[in-house]
Amino acid sequence: MSDFPKGLAQMRTALDQKQISARELTEEYIKSIKAHDDKLKAFITVTEELAFSQADEAQEVIDKGEAKLLTGIPLAIKDNICTEGVRTTCASKMLEDFVPPYNATVMDKLNAQNIVMLGKTSMDEFAMGGSTQTSAFAKTCNPYNLECVPGGSSGGSAAAVSAGLCAAALGSDTGGSIRQPSAFCGVTGMKPTYSRVSRYGLVAFASSFDQIGPIADSAEDCAVLLNQICGFDIHDGSSTHESVPDFTAKIGKPLDGMKIALPSEFYAQGIDDEIKQSVLAAAETYKQMGAQLIECSMPSLKYAIPSYYLISSAEAASNLSRYDGIKYGYRHDKAQSYEELIKLSRSEGFGDEVKRRILLGNYALSSGYYDAYYGKAMALRQVIREEYSEVFERCDAILAPTTPAVAYRPDEQVSDPVKMYQADFCTVTVNIAELPAISTPCGYNPNGMPIGMSIIGKRFDEQTIIQLADAFEKTFVKTQPKL
Repeated sequence: MSDFPKGLAQMRTALDQKQISARELTEEYIKSIKAHDDKLKAFITVTEELAFSQADEAQEVIDKGEAKLLTGIPLAIKDNICTEGVRTTCASKMLEDFVPPYNATVMDKLNAQNIVMLGKTSMDEFAMGGSTQTSAFAKTCNPYNLECVPGGSSGGSAAAVSAGLCAAALGSDTGGSIRQPSAFCGVTGMKPTYSRVSRYGLVAFASSFDQIGPIADSAEDCAVLLNQICGFDIHDGSSTHESVPDFTAKIGKPLDGMKIALPSEFYAQGIDDEIKQSVLAAAETYKQMGAQLIECSMPSLKYAIPSYYLISSAEAASNLSRYDGIKYGYRHDKAQSYEELIKLSRSEGFGDEVKRRILLGNYALSSGYYDAYYGKAMALRQVIREEYSEVFERCDAILAPTTPAVAYRPDEQVSDPVKMYQADFCTVTVNIAELPAISTPCGYNPNGMPIGMSIIGKRFDEQTIIQLADAFEKTFVKTQPKL
């Protein structure tokens, strides 16, 4: 892909000026997928025939001079976003053969732009995990080191963007599932404010946390993609009526006078020194650009992990109760009774991590434990929201590490659920408080593995964090994975 345009704006120009056709661009990405995905395993389903059909349709639109921002742009879609007529598995045996009869709202919006869908990317089963190793079909590898995980749950999307197998991708973020794999794979990923993007057609994990967002090579590309997928949706009861601005509007504007908070809890024990130093170096870069750094404390963050996992597991247990082997999904074919049918279908259809969270969620919601666990977790959620509000009364954004460590080998953490959960400390509070956040690369460790930093913004202020991420990206020299 070295001779082809990089970035969505450059691709748009090249397509409109007939420097390349939509089919030629698609051919290059399909060629890359065929060359590299056998070892990367970023995709569960590659939609080659559909992609070329869409590319030809897009070219007709371009030839008429009616192209929109994403017309003819090859994208990848996380496999928990419903795509009409295209298998959507959630990386689970439970939905191995599920073909949705409808599109998610984000897909209708993208199809109205005449995008090219290259395929559905791998993920942790039902988006539960941080490694993409709980996938039943494709355990994705990290493009920077194939022996390491790409993060999760949107690991397939992040790996595909990082390896150049798509121009950009959609992921979903429940507790960091866009930002963490973006950090591990050296790309930029954004979680919008909760309710910005319709969840209609997104297979639910935890409904009060889930949010669809973009993964791309830059903050500007994330903004371009975000512009097309936001907006009120009558099909989503949590969808906001908030107006949708141009998320690229602040890009390039000076940072003079901007205040950036550095909560001490994000730089405390448990964060690797190489991560801490890279993020603090980025903070100094912002200071040189005219921003003011504000040190602060958010004491309730130490309770974020138990609060998040109790609430999200409770919601997961409720959402996944619909998979009973009767209505749709995997069905055990030798059950002798109704109870046995449900038991065997769920036991065989779900993987270990999903079962673990269902058990935790049902326990937290059970009689006698509801107030002690779920009730307290919900109270803590409000405290965390209030602490963020207090910080944002004084500051414009918060800068923090995206992860406490760089990408690891599967045998180092995947078998230890508690250690995996603790690794989400830097990301889950954003979902708890329903805030927007963007992760972008800010360094590399001695072994060349990417380090990511997160910029957290006020509710519905995606423009500012995109502005900040873009400003830093213009000073930072990225290295590309060597596949």
